[in-house]
Amino acid sequence: MAEIRLTKVEQGHTKIRNVPIAVTPEGFWCCPSPVMFQKTLKTQHHHPLNKPKSSSSSSPPIKTSSDHKKHSPELDKKPSSRASSKSETVLPDDQKKNGFEPPALGASLVAERTGSRPNQENLPRKVSIEFGESGTGDLKVVLMGRQGFIVKLSVHKSVLEENSTFFAEKLVAKNPSFHCIEVDDCEDVETYVETVGLMYCKELKQRLIKQSVSRVLRILKVAEQLGFKSCMESCLDFLEAVPWVGEEEEERVVSSVLRLQTEGFGVSPILKRVASDVSKPPKDTLSHVLQLVLKSNEEKGRREMKSIVLKLLRENNKSLPNCSSSISGDLCNTTIYASCRTCLGSLLFLFRQVAQSEFAEQPIEVKNPVVKQMALEADNLSWLLDILADRHGADEFAVMWASQQELAALHPRVPIMNRHHISCITARLFVGIGRGELLPCKDTRHLLLKTWLQPLIDDYSWLQHGCKSFDRKVVEEGIGRTILTLPLEDQQIILLGWLSSFLKAGDNCPNLQKAFEVWWRRTFVRPYTEQGNTTQPSSD
Repeated sequence: MAEIRLTKVEQGHTKIRNVPIAVTPEGFWCCPSPVMFQKTLKTQHHHPLNKPKSSSSSSPPIKTSSDHKKHSPELDKKPSSRASSKSETVLPDDQKKNGFEPPALGASLVAERTGSRPNQENLPRKVSIEFGESGTGDLKVVLMGRQGFIVKLSVHKSVLEENSTFFAEKLVAKNPSFHCIEVDDCEDVETYVETVGLMYCKELKQRLIKQSVSRVLRILKVAEQLGFKSCMESCLDFLEAVPWVGEEEEERVVSSVLRLQTEGFGVSPILKRVASDVSKPPKDTLSHVLQLVLKSNEEKGRREMKSIVLKLLRENNKSLPNCSSSISGDLCNTTIYASCRTCLGSLLFLFRQVAQSEFAEQPIEVKNPVVKQMALEADNLSWLLDILADRHGADEFAVMWASQQELAALHPRVPIMNRHHISCITARLFVGIGRGELLPCKDTRHLLLKTWLQPLIDDYSWLQHGCKSFDRKVVEEGIGRTILTLPLEDQQIILLGWLSSFLKAGDNCPNLQKAFEVWWRRTFVRPYTEQGNTTQPSSD
């Protein structure tokens, strides 16, 4: 940060104030906004002032308007080492070869007198910047910024004509002796000055290194307005290579690049980062991702990726109405159900193997992989059921699970420590029906209870103590609500069967007392109430 002094005449004496101006690697001054000028002057109001040395490595004294001829004695002080070292870094070789000295060596900042009162209204509103060797500029460019802020650029016609179609057209339309171009309503004065400075550089891409994406996007916008094609190409090369941090930054880059797509610039490499030219169907990609997760045996990575895929599919559900490229609901469900059938077939095969009497006699190294795979396939089905329930498409899963008569028959023949995982699937279905996440038909609900309620009761003690994610109250509420959706006669059969088990097992059996009370009132209380209402008129 180099220091530029602003002089201000106030009735017989001069006040000198420091304004920090950033010297960029390109070798030109970055003009701060008026707000930054005000903040800087307020914070540095009492700071000591320095005067540059008269040497070739430091910046020359700043030119001021003709009425500022008196200087403060404070200017005799030596410059700080920080300012001197900073001035020495703005000598790029490519500018020397062009015959232009770095703008920093010829930059002039002029403070216009606006009044005598020392307040914010008296702050300088005009800045003059000279590019190239001092005194060689043959064109003035006046930038009219916001809040009355004005920047005057002393530039060279040949440089602007060579690099900018905007300035070339302006100069062609004017008289050859024309020496001034005004740019009204300049939104971003600082970036405009920086972009003009880049016209004096050969290696534009090198100048953009280590810049932020937002800064390069601003330069790209100004370069587009000026028709500065080489700068636009360098900005696009930068955006293609640099990482984009966050979705917001990605959206800004893509929107800026799409605007240039019709102008013949090479934006395809950038857009390939967010859009693929490969015509591979989304269904195949989704199926491949699911299979990788389902077949993983590494517990930590598998658990994390299950959570991430579930979250991303939820986001995909929300974007479906507004995004034509998203995976359609039917297509996604079809892929998921194909994986469900694969896992269910594998689970049934493993149950058949474990249910055989000779399996218990096998050595532990033979049994362990089979038992572990059983738990893995049951966990896969539970995860796929969660995805389907979240997408409101699990009704078919309820039909598929309710029809697994063979699997339910093999259940008692498998040790409880190995079989209880499939009871988690049954419990999840009851919870989903109880919450209204699933809406299977009456026959499916009845078959589900008839097939899987007793196996769930048999495994209930193990589920409570051996399954961390098991929530007893939620499961019992789901079972009770599912039972109460059936006709009254079916409710009676199922609840009387439950009562027999509950009286024997106690806490090792689901507590369905709330559902039992509702069935009781429906059976014994409500008919008498209805009968009383029908006989009441005749008694009058």
